[in-house]
Amino acid sequence: MGYKTIVAVLQDETGATAVLDVAVALTEDSKGHLVGVHAEPLPMPIASPMGFPDATVIGAGDDLSRDREEKLGRFFEERMRREDVSAEWRSLRTFSGDSALSALESARCGDIVVASNAQGDGGAPDIDTLIQSGGRPVLIVPRDRPANVRAKRVVLAWNGSREAARAAFDALPFIMVAEETIVLTINPATQSGDPGGRPGHEIAAALARHGAKVTVERASSGRASVAETMSRVVEDRKADLLVLGAFSHSRLKEMFFGGTTRSIIDKPPCLTLMSR
Repeated sequence: MGYKTIVAVLQDETGATAVLDVAVALTEDSKGHLVGVHAEPLPMPIASPMGFPDATVIGAGDDLSRDREEKLGRFFEERMRREDVSAEWRSLRTFSGDSALSALESARCGDIVVASNAQGDGGAPDIDTLIQSGGRPVLIVPRDRPANVRAKRVVLAWNGSREAARAAFDALPFIMVAEETIVLTINPATQSGDPGGRPGHEIAAALARHGAKVTVERASSGRASVAETMSRVVEDRKADLLVLGAFSHSRLKEMFFGGTTRSIIDKPPCLTLMSR
């Protein structure tokens, strides 16, 4: 069991190497096919002080976009030749110029999407919309720490929600080969969805039937946030992969009041798989 079609979102040179390190390793392990996606904005009309289109400014912006597009295309093609994996490059021009938004069509025909939260000269990719609308699991590569795609220890954040269930089974290719999967319940007295009043044990048993090596761990957040508690457990247990359901609350609520999903996207403690 593995991911046969891997979609790699390359926004700009910042984070591109880390994304491809992860995406290529996944492709090699599953003998799959890698799709690299990048987008640049369509030329936008910009008026001069006299009210006429400023051809010089428009042309300069288009030159920058074309240069970035060509550099990333060469970078991808050269890496694929060295790795000798099945791959293709998709370079797009869209109104937003956001590679994550532009990758939605490719994502819906893939098994998993790999993206970085790094912000470079192309701006930060819209990972939120990719998770919300792509319909596929998104693997977030942290910008400031190494990512090990061959995860020995996995932490599955479990709260009994639909989103958590989706993430758990989307992560099966990782979980089945990991040395240990820790089903983490945080403040379990407040959770529902687990029969018999034993949060985490039902999903642990389901994963074990697939051959996974699973333990259940409870944690209390205390004065810390749920995201901070997840990150602490990941660090304490030296986990390589965090798995969680995304946007259990509405995206609007997370936008205005913050939330676990938003916090983890901004600062993932390790390689992180999110599903909705």
